[in-house]
Amino acid sequence: MFELSARAQDYIERTKKFIQDEIEPVETAFWHEVHELNQGGDWTKWQWPAQLEILKAKAKAAGLWNMFLPDAELGQGLSVQEYAHIAELSGRSLIAPAVFNCNAPDSGNMEVLWRYGSEQQKEQWLQPLLAGKIRSVFCMTEPAVASSDATNMQATAVVEGGEIVLNGRKWWSSGLGDPNAKVIIFMAHTPDETKDRHHQHSMVLVPADAAGVKIERMLPVFGDYDAPHGHGEISFTDVRVPVSSFIGGAGQGFEIAQGRLGPGRIHHCMRCIGAAEKSLELMIDRGMSRTAFGKEILKLGGNLERVAEARVAIDQARLLTLYAAYKMDTLGNMAALTEISAIKVVAPSVLEKVVDMAIQIHGGAGVSRDTPLTGFFAQARSLRLADGPDEVHKGMIAKLELAKRGYSSRSKK
Repeated sequence: MFELSARAQDYIERTKKFIQDEIEPVETAFWHEVHELNQGGDWTKWQWPAQLEILKAKAKAAGLWNMFLPDAELGQGLSVQEYAHIAELSGRSLIAPAVFNCNAPDSGNMEVLWRYGSEQQKEQWLQPLLAGKIRSVFCMTEPAVASSDATNMQATAVVEGGEIVLNGRKWWSSGLGDPNAKVIIFMAHTPDETKDRHHQHSMVLVPADAAGVKIERMLPVFGDYDAPHGHGEISFTDVRVPVSSFIGGAGQGFEIAQGRLGPGRIHHCMRCIGAAEKSLELMIDRGMSRTAFGKEILKLGGNLERVAEARVAIDQARLLTLYAAYKMDTLGNMAALTEISAIKVVAPSVLEKVVDMAIQIHGGAGVSRDTPLTGFFAQARSLRLADGPDEVHKGMIAKLELAKRGYSSRSKK
């Protein structure tokens, strides 16, 4: 079931070698420079170290570029399952996804444009994104409503003549602080009484510098602004764009969102598994290199059992995620709904537990910036909310299980 072609195995091996030879030797210094360059929440001054463009150029020259996109001309033609292994490798590093131009939210936004965009939209926005010349933002979550139910969305995209008028406020818009962020995908309510509630939302392409678009602030995660990428709050006040800015047409927002989130959840979850593997390695190396009370730290208390528990949990999460990817490739996203929700619950939780163990073994070093562990922990805890909180996905799994037995999950009135 999980057998890989020789071509996919070649990409995996070359990606692994590139990370080992090009990224790992410079990553610690890279992130120290990032923190020196970008102090505080003033995103107008944020910048990336020059090293990033050097690494991106090397990755592009090596053909390790846009590997997430299954299109053989625009990407590398890898299946979801094949790319999943590469996503795991890139998850071991906090910079690798950007180096390979496979980073969120750009990869998901590029897939949206590839699948649903017009030829004009592809030329204007997809091509520069594929080339790594610009970055993008996805605006869905809102501060004034429970965004776990996306139909609560209050932002609006209303057609007036030949224009779409956008109003609303979004937050946790990832990548908003990036100096190269040039385009926003804005999801909003497009009222239409003739349609059901799942066909009254649209995705709209908005230039980041359009009149009426205002970045209100950057939002720290556990006190860290994640500069120069950032997660921000942004307002749209009477923003006007051409009707041609609809992606796939008015009212298609939810359909497109499902197409976007399916592969994206595979990417997120496999990156979590890669980060968990890296955390386990760091935990073992640290625990075997330090002694206390006459023994290696790893041999004290229940630490060896924790190593075993981590190994079991990581392997279980990987197999479940690869199974979800297999079903998506062979049967389509709709046939993999249970598995897609299941991995979204499992993988971030596994990473959260494994990285917590690793932090404990590292002592004070574990909560510093001397290791990637704090970054991995923030990633894990945030992903238990992003792309739908755990509770929503568990609800979906339960709904599908009841349906198998002919029952409805809706309350009787």
